[in-house]
Amino acid sequence: MQTDETLLSITMPEDEPQELPRLFRDDAWLMPHLKAYQARQVFVEARCQEVLAGTGKSSLTEAADWHKVYGLHRNRNNGTWIFREWLPNATAAWLMGEFNNWSTSPWFELHHIPGTEDWEVEVPGNMIQDQQSFQLYVEWEGGNGWRLPTTTHYIRRERQEDGHYVFNAVVWEPAEEFAWKNDDFKPSPQALIYESHVGIAQEEPRVGTYREFTEKTLPRIAKDGYTCVQLMAVAEHPYYASFGYHVSNFFSPADNFGTPDELKNLVDTAHGLGLRVIMDIVHSHSVKNELEGLGNFCGSREQFFHEGPRGEHPGWNSYCFNYGKPQVARYLLSNCRFWVEEYHIDGFRFDGVTSMLYFDHGLNHVFNGYQEYFGPNVDWDSVAYLTMANQVCHDLGRQVWTIAEDVSGMPGLGMSQEDGGMGFDFRLAMGVTDYWFKLLDRPDEYWDMGGLWYELTNRRQDEKTISYVECHDQALVGGQTFLFRCLGNDMYDAMDVRSENFRVDRGIALHKLARLATLATAGNGYLNFMGNEFGHPEWLDFPREGNGWSYDHARRRWDLCDNQELRFHFLNDFDNAMIALIRRHPHFFDKPAEGILVDNDKHLIVFRRDGLLFAFNFHPTESYSDFQIPTTGGEYALVLDSDATQYDGFARIKPGQHFYNLAKTAKDERYISVYLPCRTAIVLECLDGIQGSSGPEF
Repeated sequence: MQTDETLLSITMPEDEPQELPRLFRDDAWLMPHLKAYQARQVFVEARCQEVLAGTGKSSLTEAADWHKVYGLHRNRNNGTWIFREWLPNATAAWLMGEFNNWSTSPWFELHHIPGTEDWEVEVPGNMIQDQQSFQLYVEWEGGNGWRLPTTTHYIRRERQEDGHYVFNAVVWEPAEEFAWKNDDFKPSPQALIYESHVGIAQEEPRVGTYREFTEKTLPRIAKDGYTCVQLMAVAEHPYYASFGYHVSNFFSPADNFGTPDELKNLVDTAHGLGLRVIMDIVHSHSVKNELEGLGNFCGSREQFFHEGPRGEHPGWNSYCFNYGKPQVARYLLSNCRFWVEEYHIDGFRFDGVTSMLYFDHGLNHVFNGYQEYFGPNVDWDSVAYLTMANQVCHDLGRQVWTIAEDVSGMPGLGMSQEDGGMGFDFRLAMGVTDYWFKLLDRPDEYWDMGGLWYELTNRRQDEKTISYVECHDQALVGGQTFLFRCLGNDMYDAMDVRSENFRVDRGIALHKLARLATLATAGNGYLNFMGNEFGHPEWLDFPREGNGWSYDHARRRWDLCDNQELRFHFLNDFDNAMIALIRRHPHFFDKPAEGILVDNDKHLIVFRRDGLLFAFNFHPTESYSDFQIPTTGGEYALVLDSDATQYDGFARIKPGQHFYNLAKTAKDERYISVYLPCRTAIVLECLDGIQGSSGPEF
C-alpha cells in the first residue's frame, strides 16, 4: 500500500506553473490534494510509457494489439497457421487438438523466441481446419497443464458423462467473413439505456440465444424508445450463475448463447434499429479457473495477477489483475480494442471500478471526505490502467462510450483527461437507486421530499451521470424489484385489470412516479433493467445448487406485459410515453433540472427542464386543486399525466388541457393553476418558447 511519503516522492517537473486543470478550477475543495494529484498524473504518464516500451508502437491504441499478435492466426502471405503465446515460465509447449489427435506431435511443438518470453509454432495451412477443437499444453518447472490460449476467439463447452464440462478453443475461420450491413448508422446522443442479458431474455425456463434476442427482444427495445442496449455476460464465463462477472476468456463471446457471427448479427441488427450496443466489460477481476481461465496460466498465478492477499478478492472469490505489469495492461487494453473492432461494440460499462481503485476494494468503507480519493488507499496502478483504457477506447474512432460503475464518488472519474479526469464519458449515479429503496422501508406519508430532491440532483456538475431506479442488482435473489417491494404477494393475484386493490394501486402509482422523477432529473442519461419497465414480478435467480438448478427465475415473463387483461402493460405503456417525451427533446440532458418548489409537508416537487414543467404530488391522500406554479410567459399544454386511464390511473385530470399564466400573486408573480391529485405526476410543455420562473430558485 502506498504511503503519503511514497506518493509525493515522485520527481515532479520543474517547469513554470501551469494552469490548473478544470477538475480543480471547478472544485476549490480539492486544492489541498493538488500535489498528490499531480504526483499521480506523473505516475500515470510513466505507466503509459512502460506499456509502450519495447512494442515499437507510437500510441497506446497501436500497442493494444495482443489479439493480433498472440493466439492462432492465418499467415496471409503463405497460408500457414501461426500460433504464439506469452509463456514466461514454460520449459516446453505444444498445440494439441483434433488436427493431431491431441498428441505431442513435433509439427505442433512451440519454440521459444530468443530475447522474449514468447513461444511460437508455424504449421502448414492444410493441417488445421475450421471448427476443430484445440488446446495448449504447457510444461514448466515442477508441473504442467492444459490451457486455453489467452486470446481464444471462440470456445465450445462439451458436457462429459460425469456432468462436468470441458472447454475447448475452436478454430474460427468461416468461409465468408461476416458482412456488416448497418455500419454507417448514426447513434442517438441521448443515453437511454436498456440493460439486458441474452440468456434470460426469453419466456421459457432455459438459456436464450443471440439469435432469439436479435429476433424477439431487440425489436421490443427499439419500440419502447430506448437508444442503447447494454449487454451483460457477453465474455465467456464457465459458471452461468455468476451473471457473467467471473470471466474466464476475455476475447471469446459466451458460447452458451451462440456463435461469434450470431453475436455480430445481433449488433448489426441493433444498429439497423438505431440502437447503440454497449457491453459490460469485467476488468476488475478474473475467475480463478486454471483449465479454462488465466489462473496459474504458466506455472504461476503472478503472470497476470498480484501475488499474496492483494491478488485475491476477499468478496468475490476471484483473482485481481496486476495492472502495473505492462503485459497485463496491454492484454486488457487489447481486449477493449478487440470488442470494438471485431464486434463493432459501441462502448463499455466498466464493472467494479470501485474495487479497482482502492486497495481495500471499497468493502465496508465509508467515503466521507476528499482525503479518501488521494490518500494511500488509492491504487495508482488501477488509476493508470483506467486512464489508458479510456484513451484507447476514444482513439478507436467509433464514438465509443465508457461508463464507470463506482460507488465511492472519485472526483474526475467522469471527466476527460484534458480536464484532469480519468476519461469516462459517464458514471452511474448509484446513490439514486439506494435512496429509492431506502424510502420503500417506510410508508410514503413519511417520505422526505427535500432528501429525495437532493439525492436526485446531487452530482458533480462537471461529470456526466446516468440515473436509474433499479438495475439488475436490485432484482437479484435476496432482493426484490421496486414493484414487488410495493405489492408483495398481491403481485400474484391482484394484477387483473378488474381487481380493486389499494396496495396494487399504490405500488403502480409509485412505480410511475419514481421512474419519471428519476428520468426527468437524470444528469445525462437513464437506465432500465430488462423487464422492470413493466414491473417484472419476483426476483432474478440463475440455476444453481441452492435452487435445484432451476431456470424458473432466469427468464423474462413478456407474456405478463403483453396480456391486456393484466395491469403490467399499463406500466410498460407509461414507460414508453415518458421515454418518447424525452426523445422529442433532443437537448433535454444539456442543462440540469431547475427547482421551483419542494414542499415536504405537502409532498410536492416541482421543477422545469428544457421547456417542460414537471409537477409531482407524492402525498398518499391529499390532492391539490388550484395549485399555483410560479412561472413566466405563455401557454402550457398537458403532455403527460401519470393518472391517465391508459396508464392505469383514475382519470382525475381532463386530458388535452392548456394552461395560461394570466394571473398575478400579491408579490406580482405570474403563475399557472393546475389540479394535482395525490400520487400523481404531470408534465406540461411550454408552447411559446418562454421559459422561467418568477419565484425563487434553489
